[in-house]
Amino acid sequence: MEIQIYGKTVLAQVAEPVDTITPELLAILDEMVPMLKEHRGVGLAAPQVGIGKRFFVMNPGDKVRRVINPEIMKTGNAFSEMEEGCLSVPGIHKKVRRPRRITVRYTNEAGELIEEELKDYPARVFLHEYDHLDGILFVDRISPIAKKMIAKQLEDLRLKEV
Repeated sequence: MEIQIYGKTVLAQVAEPVDTITPELLAILDEMVPMLKEHRGVGLAAPQVGIGKRFFVMNPGDKVRRVINPEIMKTGNAFSEMEEGCLSVPGIHKKVRRPRRITVRYTNEAGELIEEELKDYPARVFLHEYDHLDGILFVDRISPIAKKMIAKQLEDLRLKEV
């Protein structure tokens, strides 16, 4: 598996739901977890490895989650702004405003339906990876001025991938 870089079509598409948890899906999830460590990331979504399906892995420091068909049930009213980066947008870090608290539901690798409340950093990581499943990158969430400041870097990344 290879990390897809800014400009790849799969990163801009809405991913399809996972129908069935198969041995192949479990193997891909198991392969994605060490990729996190290898690339010093905290989350990795299926589109980032070229798969247009709704799943991701994340490890914001509390525990590793293998997340299949996630839903965001509720978001809190308090927001925070924090610098984010992305394995698919290397070398670029910008502040993104996100809810500090979310309630989520997803299926784990054992086929169990999980509902949990995430706060602060785990919530941010979940939201960042969830965005990937909807074809949204963190650079799509920054201010127009901030995006203009990195336009050349983004174009260079996109051209590298052609």
